Amino acid sequence: MGPRDPVVREHPVREPVVAIRNVSKTYASGFEALKHIDLDILRGEIFALLGPNGAGKTTLISIICGIVNASSGTVVADGHDIISDYRGARSKIGLVPQELSTDTFETVWSTLRFSRGLFGKPPDNAHLERVLRDLSLWDKRNDKIMTLSGGMKRRVLIAKALAHEPQILFLDEPTAGVDVELRHDMWEMVRRLREHGTTIILTTHYIEEAEEMADRIGVIRKGELILVEDKKTLMRKLGSKQLAISLQTPLAQVPAELADLPLSLSEDGHSLVYTFDTQSEETGIAPLLRRLHEQGIDFKDLHSSESSLEDIFVSLVRTPA
Repeated sequence: MGPRDPVVREHPVREPVVAIRNVSKTYASGFEALKHIDLDILRGEIFALLGPNGAGKTTLISIICGIVNASSGTVVADGHDIISDYRGARSKIGLVPQELSTDTFETVWSTLRFSRGLFGKPPDNAHLERVLRDLSLWDKRNDKIMTLSGGMKRRVLIAKALAHEPQILFLDEPTAGVDVELRHDMWEMVRRLREHGTTIILTTHYIEEAEEMADRIGVIRKGELILVEDKKTLMRKLGSKQLAISLQTPLAQVPAELADLPLSLSEDGHSLVYTFDTQSEETGIAPLLRRLHEQGIDFKDLHSSESSLEDIFVSLVRTPA
């Protein structure tokens, strides 16, 4: 683009490190797991892929990582086509799968050395030591994996994925069923990796983690990517705020004179909840309070709250009746 283009100056565009074009997957049974997925994952971002069980999250990750073949479409990972240049693409990718490791008779150290060599990387004991120390595994380096607890085995999976210094790291439900300490250690490590330029793609059921960690959110439902959005923009556009009004005297129902307002009554009748759009310049709270006063409804407390990413996610994936 020319130097006069203001968009280039004001909004520099990061290049996609993973480019997914028109990817579909239909299994032999006829089940259509993915439907025409188009997605760019940007270099150096944390991208959270959210969706209910069976939505296609793991299938999409497995296609990018070369574990499952797409029925149609193309994927390029850090400049390498995953089909025509499989080894080049796979060397750029680290994958932490949901399932625990099976090479149980190996020691932690030997399985990391083997995993690094598998991708053609020269030995680098210093790097492997850093990975193990980051994951609190250094003291377990000479232990056989079969002797480790489930949480420690999960740490080994993460260490294996990082052994060959991938530029793109996939975390498929990485904290499902793990202890709080591991969850904390792993997210600290993810932040450090991102600081050094690694791109992280995660799927998670712990939506609060996506809310805290992700730069962008993708929502997949029944094999279709229904939304991709910057997290802050998503929460601003689709979020709502609520004002809880604690009443002096409980109500049996919302008065008919207030039926035009987005008001709901708690089950015990002791509070009214007023919902308003986060993007609206006028909240409508002042007119609301005035109308409550006109109806003789006295209140003793006000409390405001904002919708979470989980609220937004549930509303997006809920199937219409």
